[in-house]
Amino acid sequence: MREPPASLRSASDLVEAGLLPESKRDAVERIAATYAIGLTGEVAALIDGADPHDPIARQFVPDLAELTEQPWEMADPTGDLLFSPVEGIVHRYPDRVLLKLLHICPVYCRFCFRRAVVGPNSPAHLSPDALAAAIGYIADHPAIWEVILTGGDPLTLSARRLADIMARIKAIDHVKILRLHTRVPIADPLRITAELAGVLLSSGKTVFVALHANHPRELSEAARAACAKFIDSGIPMLSQSVLLAGVNDDIETLTKLMRAFVEARIKPYYLHQLDPAPGTGHFLVPIARGRDLMRQLRGRVSGLCQPHYMLDIPGGHGKSPIGPDYLTRSPGKAYWVTDYKGRSHAYPPEAHETGEIRGGDDGLP
Repeated sequence: MREPPASLRSASDLVEAGLLPESKRDAVERIAATYAIGLTGEVAALIDGADPHDPIARQFVPDLAELTEQPWEMADPTGDLLFSPVEGIVHRYPDRVLLKLLHICPVYCRFCFRRAVVGPNSPAHLSPDALAAAIGYIADHPAIWEVILTGGDPLTLSARRLADIMARIKAIDHVKILRLHTRVPIADPLRITAELAGVLLSSGKTVFVALHANHPRELSEAARAACAKFIDSGIPMLSQSVLLAGVNDDIETLTKLMRAFVEARIKPYYLHQLDPAPGTGHFLVPIARGRDLMRQLRGRVSGLCQPHYMLDIPGGHGKSPIGPDYLTRSPGKAYWVTDYKGRSHAYPPEAHETGEIRGGDDGLP
């Protein structure tokens, strides 16, 4: 494979880099007319060109399956628009808001739930008036405890723009937590510096950075070094991943991914069930399979490595945990707890003989 250019943004770029056969150029150009293409050189270098099922390529190189849409897919699967009182703000939960600063990413995931609104065909950034209105909304709502910067990828903004936003948020006393969701440490690791960490900390808030990664190979040495710049500056990091067919829907890959996060001092946070965005059905893993994987993960790796398996209920109803159940009970009987090997045990233990319980209404002594 030829050395990839700094950024791949078109079907022609992918063909030239050896990541797309010439026979698929026209179909991918049709996809690109609707959904943005984007790989940095760092991400392209992670792809094994000899593997037709490479899990990194599957995430970023367009697939002809994207031209097939399913009846249940929707342009706004998480219902952001239903909870957007002003441009750039999503206020679904009482104590936190999303602040969507831009629609640009360094890389474009083929399964993105905002794929209909991100990319070069959308406005790059909030206008100055829209940003002022969004910050004003946050200031006017004292119940807002946490602001989550997203988009697009907020760390593609210049240090100057980020410093301005930090200063505006610093002035809002009731905001205590600032969280940023990003792929930049993987896609453009040299962009992450101690100086950038200092810009985020200038907000005067408790800052968290959530890293999106779906395969252990994404946690390259360069990516880990970039994350260390944040962590060593006092910014804790969390992970978020999406359960994706052909990428991480096996226990070996999930185990390596979650361990890689922890080894890099990143706490596994969310493993998302795929959001039903248009043309993403080929990534769907059945929930039953996801629950089984979570049960296996519980049995084989440290508690430090356990993410929450989450479903963002389509239509804007919010996130709910959908992991396996370990506790059952019949009315008036003992609790039955399932261990990591799938065996059931009565609790309290003495209830095992009779199945009866003693003590309070909750069945506990």
